[in-house]
Amino acid sequence: MTNPHQAEAGTPLFQKILIANRGEIACRIIKTARRMGIATVAVFSDADRDALHVEMADEAVHVGPAPAAQSYLQIDRIVQAARETGAQAVHPGYGFLSEREAFATALAKAGIAFIGPNVRAIAAMGDKIESKKLAKAAGVSTVPGFMGEIRDESHAREIAREIGYPVMVKASAGGGGKGLRVVKSEEELAQAIVSSRNEAQASFGDGRLLVEKFVSQPRHIEIQVMGDRHGNVIHLNERECSIQRRHQKVIEEAPSPFLDEKTRAAMGAQAVALAKAVNYDSAGTVEFIVDGARNFYFLEMNTRLQVEHPVTELITGLDLVELMIRAAAGEKLPLAQKDVKKQGWAIEARVYAEDPYRGFLPSTGRLTRYHPPREGVDDGITIRNDTGVFEGGEISVYYDPMIAKLSTHAPGREAAIDEMAAALDRFEIAGIAHNVPFLAAIMHNPRFREGRLTTGFIAEEFPDGFKGAPLSDDDARLFVAAAVAAKLRRTQRAGQISGGLNGGLKPGDSFVVGVAGRDIAVCDAHLAVGSLHLAIDGKIFEAIADWFPGRPLLVLKHQGRQTDFQIARHAGGYRLEQGGRDLLVSVRSTYAARLATLMLAKAPPDTSRLLLCPMPGLVTSLSVAEGQAVKTGDPLAVVEAMKMENVLIAERDGVIAKILVKKGDNLARDDVILEFR
Repeated sequence: MTNPHQAEAGTPLFQKILIANRGEIACRIIKTARRMGIATVAVFSDADRDALHVEMADEAVHVGPAPAAQSYLQIDRIVQAARETGAQAVHPGYGFLSEREAFATALAKAGIAFIGPNVRAIAAMGDKIESKKLAKAAGVSTVPGFMGEIRDESHAREIAREIGYPVMVKASAGGGGKGLRVVKSEEELAQAIVSSRNEAQASFGDGRLLVEKFVSQPRHIEIQVMGDRHGNVIHLNERECSIQRRHQKVIEEAPSPFLDEKTRAAMGAQAVALAKAVNYDSAGTVEFIVDGARNFYFLEMNTRLQVEHPVTELITGLDLVELMIRAAAGEKLPLAQKDVKKQGWAIEARVYAEDPYRGFLPSTGRLTRYHPPREGVDDGITIRNDTGVFEGGEISVYYDPMIAKLSTHAPGREAAIDEMAAALDRFEIAGIAHNVPFLAAIMHNPRFREGRLTTGFIAEEFPDGFKGAPLSDDDARLFVAAAVAAKLRRTQRAGQISGGLNGGLKPGDSFVVGVAGRDIAVCDAHLAVGSLHLAIDGKIFEAIADWFPGRPLLVLKHQGRQTDFQIARHAGGYRLEQGGRDLLVSVRSTYAARLATLMLAKAPPDTSRLLLCPMPGLVTSLSVAEGQAVKTGDPLAVVEAMKMENVLIAERDGVIAKILVKKGDNLARDDVILEFR
């Protein structure tokens, strides 16, 4: 690429840009701008006053209260901030105003460059209805459906019956899974329309909806395109984005393990043709649904930078943010289609503030610990972590629950997956619930490793929700060994304290380790200078253990394999996290283990007559009244958290005895919403 500190002759680069976003994407853009010698301006709401992107930027401007609709979505305030600071251009990131025609138009009127595509492209491609019409006219394969906005519920029912269930109700504007519902039957349609419209209005300020056929067994594969203002458009290969939950991408990779060169070239050619039809002149993504026979259908075009752009950068060696800035400044693309590389394999995992053990409900609070794995390149392996948070920072209820995007790059897919699994084991997060165990479980899932993916992967592989990755006998032995190593090391440490009693468990003694509901006999345990020796159920186990009391990571090397455990003390033992498993492992002497069997189990309180709030959030509606009879599956209330609506339904038949909240109330987790008789 060209010198990052110089533009082409006669084409000056911007001296200062404003970033109309927050979180990890704002930090990501700042890093590239800083490398290019461009000053940056951050904008922030009340909730983000102490955010990382505010700290990183050269300047920062307050734009309003915490809700995005009153701050980050306020076009006039963003434009005013750019004027006041002398910013010559604005990068919108993704989400918020990134695909709003009105925003790009307002910037143009103010004489400020928009680091994104031209207004016509935003208007045509950012609208799902218009983009489908244009795609069809350009010869791009499209999904069967109604090419227009639905008028009302009756109209939606008519369309759905004609197309046939299942169908998708989708927001016409925006993306990222917001305002999207899969409807399997007519009974689900009304609620899907209400929730989709509310989410779309809250996220994009546009409540228009469309209905289209849901393609069974689909893969979600997208093509990254890049254009300039001189008529050049190229594609930068594809990204596989099929691992999704509630239509929100969770794992992405590049290239796709499914495409062959013929299909890749055909999809790339159609994506470029569509982009050229609207004179596309920035970074954009053309999304396709691909069936099992590699037939592909246009889904939508996102006229912005994608969340998952790092995997494309890792396999091509390009900086998409830099390309966007240079295109907006009027430069030509520095490469042609034949120059685009496809080297190695990249995986991205989205780390979210959500509890996978509680139905992936959002989690908010303070990050009491945040230590991501070390970034960098080592022996052909790259680890990258895009984040917008820091230890001690707050995860707010007002915004997207993303904590970070962890990416790995390696020569091949299997190596990239293995490196991701190891990196996730080292990702330390405390203070809130997070989905790292779930991401790690996917890395170890045989179907994922084989590349047999569909957008239904998560629902099919975890039909009853996430309970933790399965624990094989070999895995159980590793957990046992780690817990015993920690116990022995603590015993040694205690014996070194002057005046202390060197009692408790002695090296070589027999004891019982409880793991995943099993009691496992261990004897002849020794730990000397990191060398661990023990017998597990009579079988010798030897390893090198690296741990010191107080450290959050315990490293076990056994038979040439290194396993990293996150470890914390727990009553009677340790809490160990590794490979998608989060287990309490007890270590007791034989005598103590016998006594433990005599202890009475404490019964949990009966909450069957209560509807508890499953996550911190805002009550947006109540569907029942006191004295009303309800049936299993009836909607009771809707709680909004992190821009997503969560419909709480009745789990049994009953009568509403008392309602304890009202619309507009902010609730904490486990607050009582209503009582049943």
